Amino acid sequence: MTPMTEVEGRRLALSNLDKVLYPASGFTKGELLHYYATTAGALLPHLYNRPVSFLRFPDGPGGQRFFAKNVPPGTPGWVKTAEVPRSDGESARQILVQDLPTLMWAANLVTEFHTPQWQADAPGAADRLVFDLDPGAPADVVQCCEVALWLRERLAADGLHAYAKTSGSKGLHLLVPLVPTPSARVSAYAKALAQEAEGALAHLVVHRMTRSLRPGKVFVDHSQNAAAKTTAAPYTLRARAEPTVSAPVTWDEVAGCGRAEELVFRADDVAGRLRRYGDLLGPLINLDRAGRVPG
Repeated sequence: MTPMTEVEGRRLALSNLDKVLYPASGFTKGELLHYYATTAGALLPHLYNRPVSFLRFPDGPGGQRFFAKNVPPGTPGWVKTAEVPRSDGESARQILVQDLPTLMWAANLVTEFHTPQWQADAPGAADRLVFDLDPGAPADVVQCCEVALWLRERLAADGLHAYAKTSGSKGLHLLVPLVPTPSARVSAYAKALAQEAEGALAHLVVHRMTRSLRPGKVFVDHSQNAAAKTTAAPYTLRARAEPTVSAPVTWDEVAGCGRAEELVFRADDVAGRLRRYGDLLGPLINLDRAGRVPG
């Protein structure tokens, strides 16, 4: 029988708790659910009011992986949803993870959480800008850090505050809180900065996705600012060989990174980091730090 639990008054069925999802470390589904439950205080504000896309990997990272945007069959009636416009002029409903019961229900599906740069009540009005710094071997996150520091300084020149997190994979994400701005305008600004970075750091940066250009360089992916795109949420677990997390990092950690291993954080690292630093991405939610895109 599937075990039942109660979370803030909601009855949830939590299945296959002993199932090993990450064979390299023996990390189980029960441990995944525990991670999300104990990290909820930091994670939920970054999911709140943002239509969530799930990257599901129910048999672990080595099994089938697929994106799910629409509300899945069997979704409890108490889970909130939002109508989300699509590029074809139609709309679809997506999940809003507004509270702990919804988070645990969604985590039971075994997911990464991905969100757009806008909120459900203002689709296409970005309240954050994102750069995904993706290294092409033999470059790694050390080179991403060099690029991140350049971008931080360049953004500051425009009066914008940048914050960093690991992607949970190979690279870094930079996030900038904004006064809500049309996504098309944010995308154009981000692309211009990526091109500027390539001009300033030609030995290190490319702004185009073309694979043949990327070995040994850092791809400054600006495309995730498009209204239809999403980015891995802060604190989400990733479908990698180990239960790595997209974890916020300090600028001192970015500046001091000498080996890629220094910026790899797993599920069991996050509680200690939260105790030490709090939520390093809290300023993304504080409108006092929101800047305006130039022009």
